[in-house]
Parts: sequence; C-alpha cells; structure tokens
Amino acid sequence: MTRARSTRVLSDEAAATPLRAGDFVITDYSQSSSSDLSGGRCRDFMARIPYATLIATIMCCVGVGVFCGTMYRGATLSILMFDQVFHLRVAWLEAVQLVFVIIGASMGALGLMILFVGCLATGATRYKVYRAWRARVGGRISCAIFMGITYILQLAWLLMLCFLVIVTLFYTIFWKMCSSERVQRDHQCIDFQQFDFMFPSGTRADDMKVCEMQEIKLFCKDYVEKAEVMFILAAVACLLVILSLVHYLMCLSANYAHIRDHEKLQELQELQHLHDPDMSAHSRDRF
Repeated sequence: MTRARSTRVLSDEAAATPLRAGDFVITDYSQSSSSDLSGGRCRDFMARIPYATLIATIMCCVGVGVFCGTMYRGATLSILMFDQVFHLRVAWLEAVQLVFVIIGASMGALGLMILFVGCLATGATRYKVYRAWRARVGGRISCAIFMGITYILQLAWLLMLCFLVIVTLFYTIFWKMCSSERVQRDHQCIDFQQFDFMFPSGTRADDMKVCEMQEIKLFCKDYVEKAEVMFILAAVACLLVILSLVHYLMCLSANYAHIRDHEKLQELQELQHLHDPDMSAHSRDRF
C-alpha cells in the first residue's frame, strides 16, 4: 500500500512538473508530413494548368454555345415567318441549321486541342515532354499550325459578325415598321416591296404585303420581335468568340516562344547546377 501510494504521488508530480529546455519530446510528425505532401502535390498540379488558355477555352465554349443556340432559334423563326406570312419555302435555311451544329462541335474540339497544347507547354510538363530535340520541333510545328487555323477562323468569325450586324439591322427596321402608328392605329398594310431584293425572283406583289390582323400579329409579335432578340444575342456571342480567338493567338505565341527557348533554359540550368546545385533546384521549381 505504501509503495503504491508513493508511485502514484511520483506520477502526479511528474505530470504537474513543466518541461525544461533539456527534456526530449516525442512528437507525431505523420499528420504534418502528409499535409505537406498533399499541399506540394496540389501546388504542382496548379502550376501545370495553363490559366490563360483555360480562360480562352471557357470564353470560346460559352460564345459558341450561345451563338449556335440563338442562331438555330433565329433560323427556325425566319423559316416559319417566310412560310406562314409570305408563303415562301426557303430550303437553304434548313441546311444552315445543320451547319450551326457542325460549327459548335468543331469549335469545341479546336478549343480542347489548343488547351491540350497549352498544358504540354506549361510548368514542369514542358520539361518532361519537350526534353528531346524532335519533341521540341513537333511542339513548335503544332503551335504554328494552330496559330494559322486560329487566324483563319478569326477572319471567318469577323465576317459572321458583319453578317449578323446586317441581319439585326434589317430585323430592327421590320420592328420599327410594325410599331409605326399607321400599322398600330390605322391598321394599314406593311409593304415590303422596297425590300424585293430579299425575296426570290417571281414573287408576287401581294405576297410582299402583310395586311390581315392575324398575319400582322404573327409577323410582328411571334417572329420579328423574338428573332431580333436572338440575332442580337448571336452577335454578342460572336464578339465573345472573336475575343477568345485573339486570346488563343496570344497563348499560342507564348507557348511557341517557351518551347523554342526551352533548350536555352536547359543549358542555363546546367551551368547553374555546376556553380550552385541548391540554386539550380530552386530555379527548376520556379520554371
């Protein structure tokens, strides 16, 4: 009993006694080391992401998606307008709807390919992929090819923007004609004979006039008003796609320069390694 009581007193005193500077403390470093390892992997992953190309890809996908959706809807409204109001069958507009779907898929694929090229030319991935001379030449050729494709596509989208501006202008004129007093108050006909160049040859003069109240409602409220909004949104989306293509050109130019100067950076790192190994390790992590 006396020995057990003395042992308990000693243990209580040891627990109450503060640690001195010379005492040894055993600490569990497993949790801190695992958190440092996961943090290092996260930083390494974030350093391999081409943020500029990713932003351009998001802009391109959003712009192409809005453009294809609004243009498909606008073309559908135009087909119904020509069919039910002007009694005309415009067959080529139905083919244009399929073209919009192909454009959306092609631009999405192009954006993903350029994003892949940007990933290969960013951070530590560049040192693993473009280590050999042939790999660097292939990377420069791929960047040059994508730059040429992007430049041509930018000219095509600029022409598309001009076309959409003209179409939106015509639909705005049609909406002003619908909201005029002679149509709303006097119930006069909407005469499109001054726009006879927009109709197929051989169209009768009566088919170029919208006189009945039901046809006026179909033309103004159901088709022109909705189609004008669709084409305005399509023009804004087209402008967004053009900005994304300009962004792509800048990113591809930077990637081309990074791949071209990769050999010089390797030689510089080897020289630094000969003089100061610790400094070369920090510079490699930085690039």
